[in-house]
Amino acid sequence: MAKTIVVKQIGSPIRRPADQRATLVGLGLNKMHKTRELEDTPSVRGMVNKIPHLVKIIEERG
Repeated sequence: MAKTIVVKQIGSPIRRPADQRATLVGLGLNKMHKTRELEDTPSVRGMVNKIPHLVKIIEERG
């Protein structure tokens, strides 16, 4: 079983640059307090690290 992380959106994309909004959409997040379970890959970690003020890693599984 692959490692996964649970990511929660904690910030609003309103008045943020377009690339930050696109990163949220790429992670599958678009509404406040929504959570997603994503595969723990370097690309996903890079996306999360690009917008640490908008998302939070809640749990690491695996």
